[in-house]
Amino acid sequence: MSLLQILTASTPILAVFIFLVILKLPATKAMPISLLMTALLAFFVWKVPFIQITAATFEGLLIAISILWIVFGAILLLNTLTNSGALDSIRNGFSTISTDRRVQVIIIAWLFGSFIEGAAGFGTPAAIGAPLLVALGFPPLAAVSLALIADSSSVSFGAVGTPVIVGVDQGLREGASVAQGVQNVLGDGTLGEYLQGVASTAVLMDIFIGTFIPLILVGMLTRFFGDNRSWKEGFSLWKFAIFAGLSFTLPAFLVATLLGPEFPSIIGGLVGLAIVVPAAKKGFLLPAETWDFPESSMKKNEAASSQSKNMPLLLAWAPYLLVALFLVLTRLEILPLKDWLRSVKVGWSNILGTNISTSFEPFYLPGTIFLVVVLITIFLHKMNGARVKETFSTSVKTMVGSAIALGTAVPMVRIFINSSINGADLMSMPMELASLVAGLVGNGWPFVAPLIGSLGSFISGSATFSNMMFSLFQFSVADQIAVDQQIVLSLQVLGANAGNMVCVLNVVAAASVVGMVGKEGTIIRMTLGPMLYYVALSGIIGSLILFVF
Repeated sequence: MSLLQILTASTPILAVFIFLVILKLPATKAMPISLLMTALLAFFVWKVPFIQITAATFEGLLIAISILWIVFGAILLLNTLTNSGALDSIRNGFSTISTDRRVQVIIIAWLFGSFIEGAAGFGTPAAIGAPLLVALGFPPLAAVSLALIADSSSVSFGAVGTPVIVGVDQGLREGASVAQGVQNVLGDGTLGEYLQGVASTAVLMDIFIGTFIPLILVGMLTRFFGDNRSWKEGFSLWKFAIFAGLSFTLPAFLVATLLGPEFPSIIGGLVGLAIVVPAAKKGFLLPAETWDFPESSMKKNEAASSQSKNMPLLLAWAPYLLVALFLVLTRLEILPLKDWLRSVKVGWSNILGTNISTSFEPFYLPGTIFLVVVLITIFLHKMNGARVKETFSTSVKTMVGSAIALGTAVPMVRIFINSSINGADLMSMPMELASLVAGLVGNGWPFVAPLIGSLGSFISGSATFSNMMFSLFQFSVADQIAVDQQIVLSLQVLGANAGNMVCVLNVVAAASVVGMVGKEGTIIRMTLGPMLYYVALSGIIGSLILFVF
């Protein structure tokens, strides 16, 4: 590639960092500019046909609609619970577990978020967890940043294992068949057995990575949002934080090894909650001093709080419990619900005569579950017509900024990914970038492999898409440098987890739910450090396994 072609392939990445992170433009301005730049450079430098760019743009718009439906459902549920008084009861109820904010963020963002990720995926944990943290009195920036960071280890098995059983599976195929190089390695084994090995290896490594995410959460909470700006106040909870980390990663490892990639996050999250909540109530491994936000922040949150109705705690939690129940029931293969809901599709095949097709299943999306739960909640919480009207009106108005940001960010991503059809005799932009990195690092590839996975999630907005895009590439590089392909694929999976913390689509969606549209760059600056930690430690552990042990 020429220097201009390298810059063109890097445009979606550079644009995000320059406009969002450095220049601090809101996503509603940064993403339309980035889309225009990507489209123009794709046409003039990468020589992607105009019809291909247009088709990719339409594909992106359809995908954006499906994401916006999830975001709208999450916002609507939040506003419904706020106006019904349920969030006040939930906030008060947490005092019976622990008034320590460090404990609260671990339980909600790390454990409850992991369960929701396992059931639904696709950015749902941050869309649920961040507003719940705000309702408890967390500053919006803290809520959304920490929810995104916590949604990492569980991503490997989000949406009942989709990143592995769909992403890696499809990524190792050429057309409908398993790629020949992969088949040679499989021998008499099946791809399903191989994927279970990838999943188990990924979680085994993650025991030494993800287990420390709760410690990072509490450290960042006290350092950036505490009165004393102290890391020490967060790290003083280290025993409980690591205990909570292991309460998820160890069960997830056992499930991935014994049962496969479908349920590690769901079961790991549930087991973690069952262990950690009673322990927190008893003060197990907790320091004597509790930690809270500065007095000024508390007063603001109390002033912003809606009028409390003294709603029974179980009734207040009922909508979240219903969301969790419906997500699990609609994702289980043994029940007919999943097939029924997925039978209705909205999409466009061979858009404008190209090879680009896309579709989504509106009834299967978490947004539909949110809407159903909202309707049930209106009756459960006995909301009057005026409150319901206000709730829907506020939710719709909140979506305007998100629609602009996502409606331009997703088409930009799809142009980037669909750039393999071109007149410059090049592969797609992400594959050319990956090949360039592979050529530069050679045998150091295991250290870099997670970075490629994170790049895929950062750009595409999905660990599943990242695994689909790069799995065969990662397998081929591992084959060329004669290292264990299964371990390198596990590093791809872990890298895709890390990219989930900073990917533009998740950041925009989560920011929308807590009213932080325009602050996406600030959020990415907060989540970038933990993302780099996750990538670097994955690479170090993978390299040690391959070259030392």
